[in-house]
Amino acid sequence: MTDFRSGFATFVGRPNVGKSTLTNALVGEKVAITSEKPQTTRRAIRGIVNRADGQLVIVDTPGIHRPRTLLGERLNNLVEQVLGDVDVIGFCVPATEKVGPGDRRIAESLSGYPRAKKVAIVTKTDAASRDQITERLLEVDALREDWASVIPLSATAGEQLDVLVAELIGMMPDGPPLYGEGIVTDESLDDRIAEIIREAALEGVRDELPHSIAVTVEDIAAREGTDLTDIYANIIVERDSQKGIIIGPKGSRLADVGARARAGIEPLVGTRVFLSLRVRVAKEWQRDPKQLGRLGF
Repeated sequence: MTDFRSGFATFVGRPNVGKSTLTNALVGEKVAITSEKPQTTRRAIRGIVNRADGQLVIVDTPGIHRPRTLLGERLNNLVEQVLGDVDVIGFCVPATEKVGPGDRRIAESLSGYPRAKKVAIVTKTDAASRDQITERLLEVDALREDWASVIPLSATAGEQLDVLVAELIGMMPDGPPLYGEGIVTDESLDDRIAEIIREAALEGVRDELPHSIAVTVEDIAAREGTDLTDIYANIIVERDSQKGIIIGPKGSRLADVGARARAGIEPLVGTRVFLSLRVRVAKEWQRDPKQLGRLGF
């Protein structure tokens, strides 16, 4: 195979600058869940972009933040580990918000990863005026002198995504594809289902609750003689009061979470789904090393 490039890229930035939305838009399929809530992404999720001239493996990471719990520390450590391994780091700033101290801190921290090329990405241009986009491009450009390029784009409107992919593939080392054709993620089915359920559970909950929600999948089995898949999963929270919020009056909220999650899971498994959700309490799991280990952090 001649002139083929392959390698790893990751997007960094404050929580909610559109990193997961951008990953999904580039892959062309939902591999990372999205939510308005901070710290929605908790693992390094790989999305794979295949082009004729190269393969781009995008590692979607949690937003960099000041940790308040052991989980928060581990998420930041995960980001640092990924940044040390990738070929290109894309630094994301939304066009709709002025560059702030958090952005500056993250941009400066990229000097700690000299191996990776750095690209500045101004996201959410569809929601910004032309003046805002121009202002943001100037602000971002001034943050570092070593940007390999500065690209404005909109993941939701699909604007300039091809420009970004071409730039990123051009910065990758020569090499064969790292994943087989047609593979869009290395996430297991269990993990993807757990994330879809967590995304549904995050919708509409109060600000303090999102961090406390985790999901585990107990069992996935095809029901004999039907086109139905049975899935049993647990939604885990830290306190009894949170359990009540998730379940809702007479179970109404949990039923709503189940309906939303099922709509996301059925295209993934290719059958109709019977989804059984139980809400369990694991006291202060974000601060407990044993429980974090059991939940895969």
